[in-house]
Amino acid sequence: MTDRDETGDERPATVAAPGPDLPGTDLPERDLPETDPPADVTPPSGEKRDDAEPVPPESDLVNASPRRLRRPAPAGTLIWVLLALLGFTLVVQLRSNDADDGLATARQEDLVRILSDLEAQDSRLLSEIQALETTRQQLSSGVEGREAALAEASKRSVELGLLAGTLPGRGPGLEITLEKVKASGILNAVQELRGSGGEVMQLNGENGAAVRIVASTYFVDAQGGGILADGVHLTGKFRLLVIGPAGTMSTALQIPGGVVASVKNDGGSVTMDSRPMVEVTEVRKATALQYARPVS
Repeated sequence: MTDRDETGDERPATVAAPGPDLPGTDLPERDLPETDPPADVTPPSGEKRDDAEPVPPESDLVNASPRRLRRPAPAGTLIWVLLALLGFTLVVQLRSNDADDGLATARQEDLVRILSDLEAQDSRLLSEIQALETTRQQLSSGVEGREAALAEASKRSVELGLLAGTLPGRGPGLEITLEKVKASGILNAVQELRGSGGEVMQLNGENGAAVRIVASTYFVDAQGGGILADGVHLTGKFRLLVIGPAGTMSTALQIPGGVVASVKNDGGSVTMDSRPMVEVTEVRKATALQYARPVS
């Protein structure tokens, strides 16, 4: 169906759309807009599309992905190790400084005693070094070396006999009296005396028992009072005889927090008398060796 316009040309007829409320009601004519046909999704092979989005390069794709954890470089690892060692050194230094607070808070008199003790020990060690060097020179000098070797062997035998407790001894030293003290107090006193130059020791009890103190001597609190020293029961006041440098040993026992202070804190007492001659008479029997034999 066609209509003719004023010029006489034919044009297609317009169809009226029915209204939503009044069916069959004519509506004004309207032209539908022309639309372009849809573009092809995939262009023919061999042709490039101008309107296609550019593909990012491969490097951009890699950078766009989430970052992976990277291993630390060797230099970084070395730096961390050095920092850890530095921290450990600082901690050790701080702890050592804390351990020295006892000397920092000590009185001047106590510091002078400790210094004199160290000087006496230093001089004693120097004299021992000189004596050993002299003995070495004598032993390496031909015929005189044989005689020196015999004299040195005899001297060494006496020293070992004193240390082992098989020979009696005499010399300058201390006589120490301890009251109301436990086995731990006796042990601390013996260890302190050994560290300050005590060479020969003997412990006497008020009940008349005596024990020669050697390297293997032990002390245990006994039931009913007293102590057991190497299985021997000692009671009452304890008298400790020590041969060695009296001044050095006395100073060592009286340092702050030492043997004298700890015994007094526990309710006991310690008295010391310096003697020009102390006699240690208690001896031990020589141990019978089962396997070893002297070589001729």
